[in-house]
Amino acid sequence: MFSSLDKMIRLWIVALQFSELIVSSIVHMLYGFYIFSTAVAGDLSQALNELLSKPNMNIEVKEEVVPRDTSTNEILPPIVLVHGIFGFGKGRLGALSYFAGAEKKDERVLVPDLGSLTSIYDRARELFYYLKGGRVDYGEEHSKACGHSQFGRLYEQGSGFPHSFFSLLLFDENCLCCKPHSHSKFLMVCCNWDVGHYPEWDEDHPIHFVGHSAGAQVVRVLQQMLADKAFKGYESTNENWVLSLTSLSGAFNGTTRTYLDGMQPEDGRTMKPICLLQLCRIGVIIYDWLDIPWLKAYYNFGFDHFNISWKKVGVWGLVDCLLGNSGPFASDDWILPDLTIQGSLRLNSHLHSFPNTYYFSYATKRTKKILGVTVPSSIFGIHPLLFIRVLQMSQWRHPPDVSSPYKGYRDEDWQDNDGALNTISMTHPLIPVEHPSRFVKDDSDCHPLQPGIWYYKIVEADHIFFIVNRERAGVQFDLIYDSIFERCRKHVFRKTPQTLPNETHH
Repeated sequence: MFSSLDKMIRLWIVALQFSELIVSSIVHMLYGFYIFSTAVAGDLSQALNELLSKPNMNIEVKEEVVPRDTSTNEILPPIVLVHGIFGFGKGRLGALSYFAGAEKKDERVLVPDLGSLTSIYDRARELFYYLKGGRVDYGEEHSKACGHSQFGRLYEQGSGFPHSFFSLLLFDENCLCCKPHSHSKFLMVCCNWDVGHYPEWDEDHPIHFVGHSAGAQVVRVLQQMLADKAFKGYESTNENWVLSLTSLSGAFNGTTRTYLDGMQPEDGRTMKPICLLQLCRIGVIIYDWLDIPWLKAYYNFGFDHFNISWKKVGVWGLVDCLLGNSGPFASDDWILPDLTIQGSLRLNSHLHSFPNTYYFSYATKRTKKILGVTVPSSIFGIHPLLFIRVLQMSQWRHPPDVSSPYKGYRDEDWQDNDGALNTISMTHPLIPVEHPSRFVKDDSDCHPLQPGIWYYKIVEADHIFFIVNRERAGVQFDLIYDSIFERCRKHVFRKTPQTLPNETHH
């Protein structure tokens, strides 16, 4: 009798898990399709308006050299916005903005497009060459160990900020700054796409970074690489090239969601045989193998350096990737192993907070405690994509038969979350060693600022509250980003306060 009851319970649990997998897969696919179709519809509408408003006009565009405004360009450091997992930079998904238009709040903002699923290490390398220029070098030893090409995309040595990027617009063949994509007359690619976007970057010309989610950890790894002089041919790099790092829901200490999505809690490296991540893995491999040029120009997972296109590996190469024998998922060189608690611990073990860099963190939370039980704090205030995960993460318990991911781990510390990351992970680096930090309720409480300390505050929001859809955040959107940009421009400096345009210091 007890044996039959035990079997029924097991079958019921399996049925529930399978149902949850189906629901989660459908919700994620629908949201992805919504984002993609929204971007396409917006660009098609813009292209149609261009066509109808100027049906018989021959536009002649002359090349114009715009003199650099030294009061702005030479004094103000750029602010670089770094996207998170499944994210995209300026130039992907047409006119859609990952940071929901926040980049328009300052004239010196860059939004690089990095691999959306590539590892923290690979993305840090890509970010360096995006800014400095040159061909991305992932490092010989790393590339051999992970089974991909050592070199990636080329950013020609250039200067200044590119004025336009990839857009789904009608191509004007008279334009001197834009060239058609070879596969479609509707694709326009700016000739400034593949340039170093801030080649003067050095200790005397440092940068402000703002990272969302995994993007914040990418900047930390990049800063450590600069301190370690890890870029061949650039022996003068150091940690002072980074003036400040501001984190929006930053993934510093990993997340228990990775285990809910399919990573094994035993090692934080491998995936369960049947899970959401396995479905994602199959979809990404097929997407990259098909290698449809116009589609990959619109959105790219960032695995081009693994060379899994059908043109290079054929059908058997696809089979090999699907079986897990080759490709990006055959090693730890993709984003999810870096986001487990164990993976974050491995990264953090050699990452430092530096005494001349300013650190700020906005940790998000969509949970509350009722009678000592952690539950979602809202039904309508949490995005449908994240609601189930907020509930699951608030009830997460590390398997009792598996060793704890680090000494001192407690389930209750990891229950508050925003649907993607645990709040404890977002405040400041904690494992394996806690970095100096200070909790802030109001921004004015931390002035004058001190470098080397993580100033953090807790924001009631889910993980995607401040990206993609500006209307969701409402007035909070402007409050958060205005405070970030104002801090970068008025309160963070090394020697003397920066002189803003039309402003002098006495």
